[in-house]
Amino acid sequence: MRKANYRICVTLLGTAMLGGLAITTAATANAEVVKLQADLKGSSEVPPNNSAGSGKAEATFDTETKVLTYTVTFAGLSGPAMGAHFHGPVEAGKNAGIVLPFKTVQSPIQGTATLTDNQAADLLAGKWYANIHTAINPGGELRGQMIK
Repeated sequence: MRKANYRICVTLLGTAMLGGLAITTAATANAEVVKLQADLKGSSEVPPNNSAGSGKAEATFDTETKVLTYTVTFAGLSGPAMGAHFHGPVEAGKNAGIVLPFKTVQSPIQGTATLTDNQAADLLAGKWYANIHTAINPGGELRGQMIK
């Protein structure tokens, strides 16, 4: 009789473990790492400028942890970068406030940040832009809208 009870317990335990595995797998199946990027140029500024500089912003966003990892590179500015940030939420062609300041203004700028749900929604909707500021162009010399 003991052997029969043992087999039933092992069978039930195995079934419960598989069921838990299925639930865990389903929960993480919705997680995604989204790639975003922007070409930074003076003509994308509002108002546009004729900077000879150029740059690129590349980022990944983990939808489960809400961690944004980014690298911003630039060259050819009219002078040293005085500020650099992500701005939003706003669509291309309009200006918005700073949502995420960068810790450095030296290219390459690299960093990570954990976003709020609202920030994540705005970023994924294309409502953030990267902006590099200089003394000659204090409102921004290079800009690019972050898109998937």
